[in-house]
Amino acid sequence: MTRSILRSAERARTTTDWLESAHSFSFGDNYDPANTHHGVLLVQNEDVIRPGQGFDTHPHADTEIITWVLSGSLVHQDSEGHSGVIYPGLAQRMSAGTGIRHSERNDDAESGDRPVHLIQMWVMPDEYGIDPGYEQLDIAGELQPGRLVAVASGSPRHDSAIRIANRGATLSAARLAPGQQIVVPTSRFTHLFVTGGEIEVDGERLGGSDALRADDFGGSTVRAITDAEVLVWSMDTRLGE
Repeated sequence: MTRSILRSAERARTTTDWLESAHSFSFGDNYDPANTHHGVLLVQNEDVIRPGQGFDTHPHADTEIITWVLSGSLVHQDSEGHSGVIYPGLAQRMSAGTGIRHSERNDDAESGDRPVHLIQMWVMPDEYGIDPGYEQLDIAGELQPGRLVAVASGSPRHDSAIRIANRGATLSAARLAPGQQIVVPTSRFTHLFVTGGEIEVDGERLGGSDALRADDFGGSTVRAITDAEVLVWSMDTRLGE
């Protein structure tokens, strides 16, 4: 088993007049050949988008894109005719497949003048050239404190809220009150990210936006020190397999 901790302050960042983005892996102009992916997870960006701003229409292909909003709301529209407002507690994914164009903007009328704070994650699909697709589902009622909930998965072993086109990857989420615990699922590749609060894993304290990456990991206990939320990717394959 190997594991490492990536602290929030160690991440590369992109800053514009409307966007603050912190990258857990190489992204855009921030390229590090030693930090391109973990398992099949290629991108995990933490974005804060100003009101009335966002990513205008742009293309993607052969990528599973999962968006998890922490606060505020994000408006999605794409070239396949899908549209939706993504907010906290909503599981959402877009399968780019053979090609899709979409926009993501902080211009929902009900969000007022608040920034939107979100995590966006990209994983590789099992097969290239699939049909583009979109799915969203409100799972706020399932996210009771102290439970680990399967948000997105392609594994036949997991009955997740939404499905992705990778049989070896599962994203789970947990919201924890102080003292509550969950057990990390066992997998070849684990990526655990703290979206907020403070937790302890095997004696190591992680705060908001810290991440733990590990190989052949699982069975460890995550204990909340404060109110906290964690996102856990459990992956049984890596790029090229």
